[in-house]
Amino acid sequence: MDAFTRFTNQTQGRDRLFRASQYTCMLLRYLLEPKAGKEKVVMKLKKLESSVSTGRKWFRLGNVVHAVQATQQSIHATDLVPRVCLTLANVNRVIYFICDTILWVRSVGLASGINKEKWRMWAARHYYYSLLLSLARDLYEISLQMEKIAHNRAKREKSLSQDPLGYNVADEETEWLQSFLLLLFRSLKKHPPLFLDTVKNFCDILNPLDQLGIYKSNPGLIGLGGLVSSIAGIIIVAYPQMRLKMH
Repeated sequence: MDAFTRFTNQTQGRDRLFRASQYTCMLLRYLLEPKAGKEKVVMKLKKLESSVSTGRKWFRLGNVVHAVQATQQSIHATDLVPRVCLTLANVNRVIYFICDTILWVRSVGLASGINKEKWRMWAARHYYYSLLLSLARDLYEISLQMEKIAHNRAKREKSLSQDPLGYNVADEETEWLQSFLLLLFRSLKKHPPLFLDTVKNFCDILNPLDQLGIYKSNPGLIGLGGLVSSIAGIIIVAYPQMRLKMH
């Protein structure tokens, strides 16, 4: 209970809970829409989803400052690839949150002359760039982990370097794929923060892909991806040791 209280006292924690609720409503609405007699439930879920989405805007008002701070921190990363990817990703996050704030200003009626569709597309574009760069960093980290595991395995198997009897050259491609997937599985298993960050970014990118028309999805897939991403985000906020560290 104390851990839950500490979690909900954090702005990020409350935002993750609201986000999980929002995408749960979207997923349930998609599943119930084709069923007869569920019109009232679907309408209630749609209103709840809209209310939760509006409520989340309040939690995100200070995210511009957090994104600027994250940019300043990422500049000092020692490894070149994470430094470039994270810095550019955070710059795009700053722009995304600025666009999001402008959209919020219009939605509450403080400024009526704002072109909602234009700013919405700008927000989606910079959110997409941010996630794409974050995924590039994740793939780089995964490649490092796979290389490390492969190197350690090669050292252990050095004394058994002779080819086994009955080796079939035709099976080389299949064995390579199996070896690659096994290395990938072991790399993510040994590094849970990397697994969570990759899953979160991959699930998040479905939404801007749909908004920008790059890959059209349905609300069910976007809702499922958002829910999985929110659960991963909740774990990261609740357990700081599960956050992927810079190096």
